Amino acid sequence: MDFHPSQLPVIQSFQIDDERKAVEIADQMVKLGFTTQKGAFKVIMTKEQKIAKKIGFTIMNELNFGLRKTKQERDVRYWIYSHDADHYAMVLISSKVMSELGF
Repeated sequence: MDFHPSQLPVIQSFQIDDERKAVEIADQMVKLGFTTQKGAFKVIMTKEQKIAKKIGFTIMNELNFGLRKTKQERDVRYWIYSHDADHYAMVLISSKVMSELGF
């Protein structure tokens, strides 16, 4: 990997502190057209490890389910990194969009 995920162009960011909102964030990504966007989605979440794992797992499952249900391509690339002292960031992008951007 020759780049850091924070270098990807972000089209929309979401702030989430508990896993209950993860389902609605994944639905928003699907409705916005995950594979038709020209950038990535960023989810900023708490650095509490148990909650962050639940949020990441829920977003990936709901995103894949929503993409399958709407017959969109499900080739999703994602990274999780330390955003700051109190938050992790999860960057999600379609592989097709990523290659179009030259990454």
